[in-house]
Amino acid sequence: MKKHFRLLLLMVIAMGITPLKATSQTKPIALNKKNPHYFTYKDKPTVLITSAEHYGAVINLDFDYVKYLDELQSKGLNLTRTFTGAYVEPMGAFNITENTLAPPSERFICPWPRSTEPGYASGGNKFDLEHWNDAYFTRLKDFVSTAEKKGIIIELALFCPFYENIQWSISPMNAANNINGVGKVGKDDVYTLDKNGGLLKVQESLVRKVVSELNAYSNVIFEICNEPYFGGVTMEWQHHIATLITATEKDLRVKHLISQNIANDSAKITNPHPDVSVFNFHYASPPTAVKLNYGLNKVIGDNETGFRGQQDSTYRQEGWQILLSGGALYNNLDYSFTASHEEGSYKYPEKQPGGGSDSLRSQLSHLLKFMNELDFVRMKPDKSFFTGPLPPRTRVFSLSENGKQYASYFLHGRQVSPTLSLPAGKYTVEWMHPVSGAYTKKESLNHKGGKVVITSPPFEFDIALRIVKVKR
Repeated sequence: MKKHFRLLLLMVIAMGITPLKATSQTKPIALNKKNPHYFTYKDKPTVLITSAEHYGAVINLDFDYVKYLDELQSKGLNLTRTFTGAYVEPMGAFNITENTLAPPSERFICPWPRSTEPGYASGGNKFDLEHWNDAYFTRLKDFVSTAEKKGIIIELALFCPFYENIQWSISPMNAANNINGVGKVGKDDVYTLDKNGGLLKVQESLVRKVVSELNAYSNVIFEICNEPYFGGVTMEWQHHIATLITATEKDLRVKHLISQNIANDSAKITNPHPDVSVFNFHYASPPTAVKLNYGLNKVIGDNETGFRGQQDSTYRQEGWQILLSGGALYNNLDYSFTASHEEGSYKYPEKQPGGGSDSLRSQLSHLLKFMNELDFVRMKPDKSFFTGPLPPRTRVFSLSENGKQYASYFLHGRQVSPTLSLPAGKYTVEWMHPVSGAYTKKESLNHKGGKVVITSPPFEFDIALRIVKVKR
């Protein structure tokens, strides 16, 4: 057999055909087989946590994504979310200054090349939707490859609705901006199966192209559409795209996860598409969405927040709530990342709708560390081991593997002394301050079983608790 293989290889080389290079042997990020509420990546149980830029890392040529990814890696964060370029924003949209998703027209790169015909609404030539922009796909793949080497997952949002006419007016898919005579529709008909003015074929081609180009990479999750509950995006169209992603990868080596964005805040998911494995919500605090949909046995995430002011504590506590309620993905919009401030040092003005900072990224890294110190795939949302009252304003979010490990996050208050019901055994009890990541109180508990009162150290806003049974 080996002799025949060598002979075949020599024949291939002699014919001038270059053998395919081996792609990454890392298995793609997947649902954890023991507990599909979580991920597995590089053979390890995984949760995804980040504070990341506003989705323009690829389409904005002024954005140095290597510096950006270096910053995420330095904090131990392992996720970023990116748009393909089918959607772009005008400068000043949503009061976001230095918006990475709003590059100058001449610095905007997308899957389709510019034509020789002038007339693009933002300046420059129109787009040709029947051809591909090789420079774009080179940049996209380099971005994904660079992130893969740094252990960072890319959640790639294929499409985004057009919130207002201004966004639609500058989209390459708008008939006014392309030379192909497609897209002569209003913004609310773009993502439909029957009213799209010829755009469905363009969208299908883009999905096949992007999915095929990125098939070799282990660190990609394909999101159907950002915030489809705006702009007339139909569920039938979303399901069509999910089916198309799966069909495109049917005969390819790697099968990637598909993500669907469900709602702002929360909603009960009904009739989920069978190929969707990650269900994401935005601004999901309190984390009702996790509780409502935990029975799906899929990942529930919160992959956008950031329009609730500029306090780090707002976004830190949202991440802790999601993860300590059984979610597995959290992404805060971090406006300290801009082109020219890719390391996350931009000082945004007070009018900015959200926050983000070096400090917040460090705080979220403590959450990721806390989760990784648990055997979380064996845990589930559970507060039944609390048997006594907490201070009136204090809220608690908890996971447990009964009798073996417990993790809780307490929000509000200055000190807590919860009454717990635990099986007999010897336990370690540790309290972490989420801002510093420091464990400031550690003790052993030799427990005969039943109720026990434990007391936290003083805290200002929030505190986390970990209880683990000592193995004999």
